[in-house]
Amino acid sequence: MSRPPVKPLAAAILAGASTLFLLTPGGAWAKSSDRNQAMDIEAGASAGGLDDRQPTVLSQGVNITQGSLKIQADTATVTTRGGDPVRAVLTGGPVKLSQQLDDGTPMNATAGRVDYDLVSDVVVFTDKVNIQQPRGSLSGPRVVYNMKTGMVNSSSDSTGRVRMTIQPRNPQPAPAPTKPAPQKPGNN
Repeated sequence: MSRPPVKPLAAAILAGASTLFLLTPGGAWAKSSDRNQAMDIEAGASAGGLDDRQPTVLSQGVNITQGSLKIQADTATVTTRGGDPVRAVLTGGPVKLSQQLDDGTPMNATAGRVDYDLVSDVVVFTDKVNIQQPRGSLSGPRVVYNMKTGMVNSSSDSTGRVRMTIQPRNPQPAPAPTKPAPQKPGNN
């Protein structure tokens, strides 16, 4: 008996996860060498067909690691067409992603749902999206990233607003406070 297609799931998830790193100021890329590393996937359960009629669902705590990339989700659902993944949806309370970028800086992201359409190369992050890097952050209810065009659209809904913080590229240290010159006796 064959097992469900776990490798296509991981490829779909990782392709979607890597786009997170482009959303932050400066367009830092995910660590490129991670894609050449072995991938480890763990889940409490896996269910799916041996064909494209139904998606493969990993559940009960999904953990994916590949190089410096770490993903945690409650569930991961992968839809295939012709044996190839066409959509990956990660859900959790929340989905957590972390990775070291090529320049060595860390990136951490959370969202309630990450939906990656591999056909259109569009990733939609929803439900309390929060992306953090040392140089900045992006948060809001919904972030859409089009991998083909590089466009990022963040939108708010009735639950909140989009927020960004961008740190200066080369922060200058604050000048040291100056001490008043000591008074010489008799100069009143």
